[in-house]
Amino acid sequence: MTLGTTMRDAREAAGMSIATLSDATSIRMGLLNEMESDNFKHCGGDTYARGHLRNIAVLIGLNPQILIDLYNNQHAVEGQRIQDSLVDNNVIQVPREKKSLSWKVPALASILILGVIGIVQIVMSNQSTSPVVAPRVSATASVSATPSTTPSATPTASAVAAPSSTATHGPVSLVISASRGNSYIDIIVDGKEIEKGSIFQGETKTYKGSSVISVYLSNPAGLDVTFNGKPLAPLGGQNEEVRRTFR
Repeated sequence: MTLGTTMRDAREAAGMSIATLSDATSIRMGLLNEMESDNFKHCGGDTYARGHLRNIAVLIGLNPQILIDLYNNQHAVEGQRIQDSLVDNNVIQVPREKKSLSWKVPALASILILGVIGIVQIVMSNQSTSPVVAPRVSATASVSATPSTTPSATPTASAVAAPSSTATHGPVSLVISASRGNSYIDIIVDGKEIEKGSIFQGETKTYKGSSVISVYLSNPAGLDVTFNGKPLAPLGGQNEEVRRTFR
């Protein structure tokens, strides 16, 4: 049985006319007739169609989830799984196998570091035991002797310290509030899908991750988004579909 047939049969069983249902739901009669004929093109998208079905189901005595499931199976336009779509558009990276590090590499690095330290110690020891040269009348000799000893140790020390620096990323937090309308969301935190479904006007949802949060939003104009405590500008217009990644 189709979704439109189910709606019509339940409405007639409840003794309700199209006009009465239109007055009760504020949905125009022409659109209700189209929906009962399995035509949902003028509903304004999946999010609004589901909202209409929830309101209608309560009045004709049906469980709203029955109509939502029929709509998802027969009419929803989300044809591709959201996470696959995000991967296709390079929003998230496909996990790759980590290569094991050979023991020879750290062993060779340790030998090189020890060799550099030994050279530095020899140079510094020679400097501490070398006799002090008495200044001569020629100014050229005294100036050239002074800088020749000190800079030799500086580049060697910096070469040892360089490998210790590491770039790090802090945790991320995202708050989504449906302030002006309903929307459909899909949230992926650190490469794992956390939530997928509708967010209705008045709801607020919070997500936290260690490094990255990727989102898919339908009708972003109805949402307020805050990233790490900072409110963001609207991510899109009414009935648009957008994808964003926050790091």
